[in-house]
Amino acid sequence: MQKALVGMGAIPHKKGVAFRVWAPNAKSVSVIGDFNDWKPKKSPLESECGGYWYADIPEAKIGDEYRYHLDTAVGELSKIDPYAREVTNSVGNGVIHNPEFKWTDADFKRPTQDKLVIYEMHVGTFFDPSPEDEDPASLKDSARKLAHLKHLGINAIEVMPVTEFAGGLSWGYNPSHIFAVESAYGGQKALKEFVNKAHREGIAVILDVVYNHLGPSDLDLWQFDGFSEGEGGGIYFYDDDRSTTPWGNTRPDYGRKEVRDYIRDNALMWLEECHVDGLRFDGSVYVRRVDGPGDQDLPEGWSLLQWLNTEIQARVPGAITIAEDLQNSEWLTKNPDENGAGFSSQWDASFVHPIREAIITSFDENRSMAAVAAAINFNYNGDPFQRVIYTESHDEVANGKARVPEEVNPKDSDDWRTQKRSTLGAGIVMTAPGIPMIFQGQEFLQDKYFTDDSPLDWELNRAHKGIVLLYRDLIRMRLNVKGMTGGLCGGHVSTHHVNEEAKLIAFHRWDQGGPSDDVIVVANFSQSTREDYTIGFPKEGLWRLRFNSDSHDYSNEFKNFFSGDAVATPS
Repeated sequence: MQKALVGMGAIPHKKGVAFRVWAPNAKSVSVIGDFNDWKPKKSPLESECGGYWYADIPEAKIGDEYRYHLDTAVGELSKIDPYAREVTNSVGNGVIHNPEFKWTDADFKRPTQDKLVIYEMHVGTFFDPSPEDEDPASLKDSARKLAHLKHLGINAIEVMPVTEFAGGLSWGYNPSHIFAVESAYGGQKALKEFVNKAHREGIAVILDVVYNHLGPSDLDLWQFDGFSEGEGGGIYFYDDDRSTTPWGNTRPDYGRKEVRDYIRDNALMWLEECHVDGLRFDGSVYVRRVDGPGDQDLPEGWSLLQWLNTEIQARVPGAITIAEDLQNSEWLTKNPDENGAGFSSQWDASFVHPIREAIITSFDENRSMAAVAAAINFNYNGDPFQRVIYTESHDEVANGKARVPEEVNPKDSDDWRTQKRSTLGAGIVMTAPGIPMIFQGQEFLQDKYFTDDSPLDWELNRAHKGIVLLYRDLIRMRLNVKGMTGGLCGGHVSTHHVNEEAKLIAFHRWDQGGPSDDVIVVANFSQSTREDYTIGFPKEGLWRLRFNSDSHDYSNEFKNFFSGDAVATPS
């Protein structure tokens, strides 16, 4: 008798395809598909210990559609494989996926955290060559704009969730099948091609994953093997009040080994099989707490996060994991050995809210330079790169909020004031300590608010080519491309000048200190121009001007205010 193969779901091999599924309450399980005319009795699975079922089917082959047929206490059920790497659609069939792929990214090296500049994008709207139709853009479409991101200086893309979801249009935070890539985006092969091409362009890929809830619609995991307690979801979900989330009663049961393995296997699949460079965990606060921002802890959720991060670093050293927790907790990025969750970094609410407020507020008297200074100085565990800083993300430009240009001036989102305030925010993001992130289209003043059915207007990339140049120059400085701004890659900051009345702030960035390292950033948040203004420098001598945000090179609207080198002398 042939030894059972290791793995879950459909496992292709030279002599057929093996199948394994977890269904502890089923009376019997069989696999049905193209290879057996969809007849339940032709391909039964045998019971293994722990509620698993297994069969090796010589007739099955890559490309065949299939499902599991379960005989249960509530009758016969037909279910999509929970581990299906490919599905026809969210309510269709699983497809036996070909795991082979010719990778050409062996020489790619992930940027270290101090050198990351992230671009958040949504596949369905990033670049749509046929916006007049109702279909979302695909991963192949997105790959056509990688050259734009490379020119901009971006070295990491954070891709909003690509797992199969209900329908064709979505933000992606309603995962129906977490191992399958959305069919409308092109499936898992298209994701691998996208990652491979990004790596050839020197760009890392970070993928959003959603483990705080599943579905809630088109969810074959629901009462998968017929078992449930009351109206609960069965073996994959909590069956009590711990199931409740803002998105439905579909929180996975983090205390159950098989569910923990399911989530662990998913996280490692993206990193190992699809070569992504990191994962951003959506709403981690709803994994570690029953009530999210409340105070009802979920200990098994916390231990799951610790285990996932430990497993990821053991299996894929250097992979970055980012928490979207937004509770300003240093424990998210502490090491599991210190009882931390072990994330590499986290989205920083302490930065985005005060900086965004200072940018979009109409009147100077309502701007707080103390709040801006606190946002610039903040860090977790003494490490500024344990936070991701931004003024726009998918959450900050939707749900009742809009893009920064739209918030500044809804009547004219590309006038002088809008351009100045939007780029002021970009300047702070790229020069404050932290991992900078921008949202798709931010570099060419995309306005309105984000939706999953409104593609980026790439005509703006041409119309605002100067603003795109400004972003490119900021990113080049942030990454010390010319070897003259090393301090922006360092961990040190001193906000040595905070003028609440003038609404002006200056801060010093450095790594080791000295020539080509020390950087002074001066930011005027007021509506007024400042001339003959003294800020002070940390050392005497010649300080070279490296960036003037008011240059005509960036916009004809800008005043080209003279700014040049400065000589600091003892006071």
